[in-house]
Amino acid sequence: MTRPRRRLRLPVDPYILALLGMVVLATLLPARGVAAEAASGASTVVVGLLFFLYGAKLSTREALDGVRHWRLHTTVLACTFVVFPLLGLAARGLVPWLLTPALYSGFLFLCLVPSTIQSSIAFTSMAKGNVPAAICAGSFSSLLGMVLTPLLAVVLLGSSGGGFSADSALKIALQLLAPFLAGQLLRRWIGGFLARHKRIIGFVDRGSILLVVYTAFSQGVVAGIWQQVTWPRLLALLAAEAVLLAVMLSLTWYGAARMGFGRADRIAIQFAGSKKSLAAGLPMATVLFASHASLAVLPLMLFHQMQLMVCAVIAKRRARDPEAVEEPVPVAGPGAA
Repeated sequence: MTRPRRRLRLPVDPYILALLGMVVLATLLPARGVAAEAASGASTVVVGLLFFLYGAKLSTREALDGVRHWRLHTTVLACTFVVFPLLGLAARGLVPWLLTPALYSGFLFLCLVPSTIQSSIAFTSMAKGNVPAAICAGSFSSLLGMVLTPLLAVVLLGSSGGGFSADSALKIALQLLAPFLAGQLLRRWIGGFLARHKRIIGFVDRGSILLVVYTAFSQGVVAGIWQQVTWPRLLALLAAEAVLLAVMLSLTWYGAARMGFGRADRIAIQFAGSKKSLAAGLPMATVLFASHASLAVLPLMLFHQMQLMVCAVIAKRRARDPEAVEEPVPVAGPGAA
């Protein structure tokens, strides 16, 4: 008898390896000249398509029903747009002895980005938490983030944000909000098709981020990003982000318990309130930071990878809790958003 073949499981999410591969590719073969313009235009198009699909996927009735759970959503929004920015401001004390001013600007920017949608839902489902609440919380955060993130950036980052202006706000609205609203308007006709073909959104989601990462880091390599970031500074940034993630995971879990939320709601709050969206943050950074976007998105990229790995471990442990209740809502695996 032949032994059954065992699947080779990578210790790291293949998508994270793909993200790192884009960074390596941009380092070795950065897009220049006409190729850079083509890559930038393509990334703008695919990100617009991504938010169009998000809008077409989100049920208006589902969003309105979620408003009833206003305490949970208010808690998640407060974590995302109040607690995170306050911790980011507190990290100002790390400059210049631990973080450079440019890295700190990126660190603060990641604290202003909205929460995720795909991965918040996936991890909440994996941990057997309140999946409908996670869907609404992530969606509300992303919608408000299109307005709040640029406003917080101009207030907290000021001139270091690359010269935020009304033109920047208009670009963000046209690239993210307009496609989302168009998707909502057309949902009646294409929503059913997308519900039956969920892989389409997943493919566009991951593909758009890979393209944006390559484009941003190509610009950075041409501008000499790796001459500006040394290994000690990079390790210091990772340490600061590990502390930030640990603090937010603890606050969202134990703070929600103190506020009287049940286990299922606490899981949704922890995963939706402790994470940041790469899909929303990258396009905004390219507008807000212009030619300095590559250095600005580095902290967000590192935090994104860290949160996926840590939250995957936490979700699996939560699923094994004795009081865990099976959640019937099916979702896809952890997304990139």
